[in-house]
Formats: sequence, structure tokens, C-alpha cells
Amino acid sequence: MCIIIVKDNNKLISNDTLIASATINQHGLGVLWLDSYKVTYHDSKDYMLLKTKRPYIAHFRYATVGKISVENCHPFKINDDEILFQNGTVHNLGNKDKTDTQHMAEILKDIPKDRWCEVLEMTDCRYVTANLKERTYELYNEMDWVTNNDILYSKNNVLNLTMIAVYGTLKYGYSNFHNYLTQAKYVGPGETLNKYPLIINGLPYLLNKKGTGEYVEVDMFLVNSEQLKNVDSLEGHPTWYYRKKISILSENGDVMRPYIYFNDTVEDNGMHHCKYTQEYTDHDTYLHGWEDDELCFEENGGCNCANPEVKEDQYIGELYCDICYQTVHTHTTI
Repeated sequence: MCIIIVKDNNKLISNDTLIASATINQHGLGVLWLDSYKVTYHDSKDYMLLKTKRPYIAHFRYATVGKISVENCHPFKINDDEILFQNGTVHNLGNKDKTDTQHMAEILKDIPKDRWCEVLEMTDCRYVTANLKERTYELYNEMDWVTNNDILYSKNNVLNLTMIAVYGTLKYGYSNFHNYLTQAKYVGPGETLNKYPLIINGLPYLLNKKGTGEYVEVDMFLVNSEQLKNVDSLEGHPTWYYRKKISILSENGDVMRPYIYFNDTVEDNGMHHCKYTQEYTDHDTYLHGWEDDELCFEENGGCNCANPEVKEDQYIGELYCDICYQTVHTHTTI
């Protein structure tokens, strides 16, 4: 999976694109800074360091081959001067500990550089090689890259997304979530950075009176244009509810700027709430996210693998299944 971003200009990437890159690809971030040709490695959650005019090549990892660890973040060393980024999976390379990209870097080390293109373009993956000494880089399978605002992306699934915050029946697991947002990317919970009146009169109504009421609990999603159109239709935007960007504090302490739906036609009765509650409906077959091979975890914290192998993600200190690479939400110790 993964994504590579090549930004060799002083333009800025949108927050929603960075959030999508990190949320979809949670297993590490590697950056080659093109103004210094120095490489740094980070948690994917540190995506806002890419909100800069500095030029760079960045890789967000989604683990398919090899364990989740700092050592398996891209780029990988080919030789003393050159490094390799990869987006895509090369079957029969790598193992449960070593990524297929590292294996490919080892292959390139043993062949002349003038044959690298021949070898790399035998696959349908997208690659970047960079020479740290000469301060140059090269792209491979260029016809498969996507350009947006003069910035190159190795795939387009992080582009043209909009982040919304919801507080009512669209919340994760609630009734309209299953009707409208199961194919959206769940970013996570949060609460409004400022107080707002949340009035519950059968349905919840959020009034655009900043500083009055409570800090309202929300769930955040990244939606594409069709999903946003459907949610707008559900909310009657802009004639009934209308959406506006506000500041949301995520559970990680980051301040986000999603759209949220206000309705100022309802009278403020002075009875303000911090959350809307509805009976939670759990769909066991629901697949989280957009990737076909991403599996649903059961309430006991295990995955759907027949014989899961639970290991620790040394990068962020969480547990994951070494077979399907999904986070295990459990207090089990290893």
C-alpha cells in the first residue's frame, strides 16, 4: 500500500491530504529533505511536519510485508550513497520481518545502476531512488504517478478528500453511519476546541454560538466528493443544516479544521449537551478503512486470522497481528 509524495517546490499540501496520508498509512513516515538531502524518520502521526515550503520526498508506510518498526520505514539504503522508496508490493520478496522494499534495495546493490530501471519497471510498483552525494533523484513507472498542484503522488487515494466532524446519527456505529460513512475513512474522535450549544430535541442541533454551551464530542471522517454530496443531502445543506469549518481537538492533541454541520433555526433553550447518544449498532462484518485486505477486529481484541500472532509495534508501542498487520485493541501482554 503506502504512498510517496514528491514535493520539489515551495507549495503547501492541504491539511486534509496530509491527514489522509497519515490515517490510511499509519505505520511510519520517512522523509528525504531535498534542500539538504538528509533523511529523517517519524511516526505517521507527525504528518504536520510536512506542512512546510521545504522541498521533500516523503513516504507514509502501510505494512504489507515485514514487521511494523522504525527499521522498516522507507527509504532503504542501496549503497553508501543511494536510497530507495517504494509504493506497492513485490510478491515473493521479503518476509515477516524484512520488507520487500529492503529486499529490492539489496537486489539493486548487486547490479549495475544502468539496469535499475529495467529491474524496477518489471513490477507495477512506483519507486524513487535518490543519490545523497550527487543530490539527485529519479522516478520509475512515471505513467502511474498523479500530479496535483505540481506535487507528485504515487497514488491518488489521499487526494480530493474533505474532513467532516459529526455529532449525531452519523457518529461511528450509529444509524446513519451505516447508511452514509462505512466507506469513508474514520479519522477518530475529538471535541470542539470551543464551546457550542448542542440542543437535543429528538435530533441533535448544533448552534453556531461560539463560546456558549459545552465542548461537544464528535467523530471525524475523510470523505470523497460523492460521500460529501450524500451527507450534505441528508443534512439539507445549506438550507436546513449548513456546514462550516471549525477547530476540533483530536484525541491525540492535534487541532483539526473539519467541516461541521450547524442549524441555527432551533431555539436555544439553555439545555446544552456535550454529546448525542444513540444505541450503538455493531456490524461484525464491517471492514474498517478502504483497503480490501484490512480485517475487522472483534470485541475481544483479536483479528480474524485463524491463528493470529500478536507482536509489539516498536515504533508506537502498540500491539499488532504479525499475519495481517492490523492493530490489536487489547490489554494482552506479550
